[in-house]
Amino acid sequence: MKRFTYLLIMILSLSISAGVTSCGQDEDLQEQPVTNPNPDPGTNPPAAGNKGNIKVGSTIFTLTFYDNATADAFKSLLPMSINMFELNSNEKYYNLSNSLPTNASTHGTIQNGDLMLYGSSTLVLFYKTFSSTYTYTRIGHLDNPSGLEAALGAGSIFITFEMAE
Repeated sequence: MKRFTYLLIMILSLSISAGVTSCGQDEDLQEQPVTNPNPDPGTNPPAAGNKGNIKVGSTIFTLTFYDNATADAFKSLLPMSINMFELNSNEKYYNLSNSLPTNASTHGTIQNGDLMLYGSSTLVLFYKTFSSTYTYTRIGHLDNPSGLEAALGAGSIFITFEMAE
């Protein structure tokens, strides 16, 4: 009987300990951004020679496209000149007239120079690095985003996207 009681106490102690630990972990996850060592499961990194340009006024930024269906569909729309709108003091966005294929995931940290798709038709160019729990599909990333924030300025801006020559 002593063995049974001891065994029962050990099982209950472990169960309570596991329950308390898992509650603490859930709270920690809610407070910290989700990080994913593989930013887009199933999405390959940018392919060499897969380049585009983003023209903002007289400034040209080189864009490397990711090797995925979303980037391919976006490239088929180029060249494209659009008026992008300000949002949250960290991004410019434009609602495309057609949906693109998606493979959205949470990236944890959005980087200055990321070009992504929100939902299936909102093109987003980020000009600041920040943490986010929103889901996006990667399209590409600027090779050198320094000066992007200054070039984009405040408010809406006319931007041209094209394939590099």
